[in-house]
Amino acid sequence: MARQSVFVFLLIGFAVVGLVGMAWSPAWYLQLIIVPLLALGLRDAMQTKHTVLRNFPIIGHFRYLIEHFRPEIQQYLIESNLDAYPVEREYRALIYQRAKGELETKPFGTQRDVYRPGYEWAAHVTTPAPLLEEEPRIDIGGKDCGKPYSSSLLNVSAMSFGSLSKNAIMALNRGAAEGGFAHNTGEGGVSRYHLEGGGDLIWQIGSGYFGCRTPEGRFNPERFGETATGETVRMIELKLSQGAKPGAGGILPGPKVSREIAEAREVPAGEACISPAAHSAFSTPSELMEFIGQLRDLSGGKPVGIKFCMGRISDFMAMCRAMLDTGIRPDFITVDGGEGGTGAAPLEFTNSLGMPKRDAIVTVHDILTGTGLRDDIKIFCSGKILSAFHMIRALALGADGCNSARGMMFALGCIQSLSCNNNTCPTGVTTQNPSLVRGLVVDDKAPRVARYHRKTIESLIKMLSAMGLSHTDEIRPHHIYRRATELNVSTFADLYNFLEPGQLLDETNGQGPFGDSWRTARSDRWD
Repeated sequence: MARQSVFVFLLIGFAVVGLVGMAWSPAWYLQLIIVPLLALGLRDAMQTKHTVLRNFPIIGHFRYLIEHFRPEIQQYLIESNLDAYPVEREYRALIYQRAKGELETKPFGTQRDVYRPGYEWAAHVTTPAPLLEEEPRIDIGGKDCGKPYSSSLLNVSAMSFGSLSKNAIMALNRGAAEGGFAHNTGEGGVSRYHLEGGGDLIWQIGSGYFGCRTPEGRFNPERFGETATGETVRMIELKLSQGAKPGAGGILPGPKVSREIAEAREVPAGEACISPAAHSAFSTPSELMEFIGQLRDLSGGKPVGIKFCMGRISDFMAMCRAMLDTGIRPDFITVDGGEGGTGAAPLEFTNSLGMPKRDAIVTVHDILTGTGLRDDIKIFCSGKILSAFHMIRALALGADGCNSARGMMFALGCIQSLSCNNNTCPTGVTTQNPSLVRGLVVDDKAPRVARYHRKTIESLIKMLSAMGLSHTDEIRPHHIYRRATELNVSTFADLYNFLEPGQLLDETNGQGPFGDSWRTARSDRWD
């Protein structure tokens, strides 16, 4: 109620002035101010385009006033050489424009310091290649997969019902259905809001086995099979860890576990919902592969993959050893960077655990290539994927596709109020407060999600053309440059060492930097 206090105050003021005006006619002049503001408040509360105005009548206009002057404020920060200007804010503005269908062009060229270490760019050619006529897609599914899936290069990354509101889930899913891309459920189970829009789903299974668990919290094969064989569930993703809090479990406090969330997760309403730090369905690399095979069989042959933030390289070596020993492979691997986001995580975990995504993609791609497994497994990248260039950079390092959570949240209207963890999100994206959730109008936001996806893919295709490439399969590390110092520039091919196919399996011809770890890797234990 406090957030609409201005609106309520105007209503009371209008009534008071009206009563006073009956005895003192000059008081009617005050209504020249109150009546227009009251009308503005009613309009704000009833419109469906702007969530902040819908949730915060009248006072929400101050936010848009500040946004109107943002280019001037940003330019001042840049000219003042302040490090307080975050690049991500620039991409947020781009996503807003893209999602709303507004003009994306920008005057006066780049505002980046192009001679600052870390600046990256793609090499273009004098004669661009013809534009792709259709969106490139990825076929996912190995030899044991009976129902392969044709995936977009950009999908909605994992965000569960509970971390997001029901309206946010419905908008994302309808947007995915309209745009022809996939929506990852996050580890909170498949809720009815994931199913209403008819969008393709990637069902993520975490250590809590929400939506497919026994009362004791262990994996329930029967419940899994019932949901996994559903028409809209296209792929299964087994989450081992995530970039924002690798090696840690999770907890949804009891007050936030509503009846609907409890139904989706198959837990008691009102009680804390806990995800353990480790899985109980397997304890060795070989058991992990056998569990992947079980999930594939129970789902009717759908693609099954794993998601993790790269930690000890020896652990992934052990997984690859188990793939070779058991003959069972995941159909895809989602590599989450240590810079990935979340609604709530310990600060030390967020800042100081987990390999950044660029290094992690190269490592996963390299080890799969060196063990001869790369052709059987697709790689997805997640963690601050916001633009077409971010996608191209990931593909140059070895990824096949990308997932975005942050970008999709911006398309929904997220303003980064940093209130995800206290249930007060002003845009209704990451809250379960009904009065705030109502501000996010699904019919308005779903097309924005689809539009952001479509325009980002279109931008990707145009950048490919400018780079002289005919398909995303042609992107290589030497196409991307990175400034190391003010005077030194290298390509990704110069910065990273890439293994040859099968190199780790050939002990007579030099196994590269991972040789020692590979020789000691075992499939019956995590080393």
